[in-house]
Amino acid sequence: MITLDQTAERVTLIAADCAELTATNATQFRRSILDLIEDGHSRIVIDLHQVTEVDSSGIGALVSLLKRIGMRGEMILCGMTEKVAQIFRLTRMDRIFPIQPDSAAALRALAA
Repeated sequence: MITLDQTAERVTLIAADCAELTATNATQFRRSILDLIEDGHSRIVIDLHQVTEVDSSGIGALVSLLKRIGMRGEMILCGMTEKVAQIFRLTRMDRIFPIQPDSAAALRALAA
């Protein structure tokens, strides 16, 4: 479901290893990342480059994660396909989430 990497700057890079972030797997995805947040990971980059489909459950899972991190950390999304980015624009979630084109840009944004 996810691949995990941590940088020297204590940023956790999570790659979503799924083609869809939908009702079928959003709860499991959210739980996996919530466990990391509860273990103290508070600066998170979620790379969505493999995700080609997202629905309201997937967006809801990401919103839940953003709320959990709250003011004590940061979360950036990156690597969205055009189709996923379009869904974020249509739902105006692109105004809620910090979004970068790729993981390198997201890591630079957190280092700034």
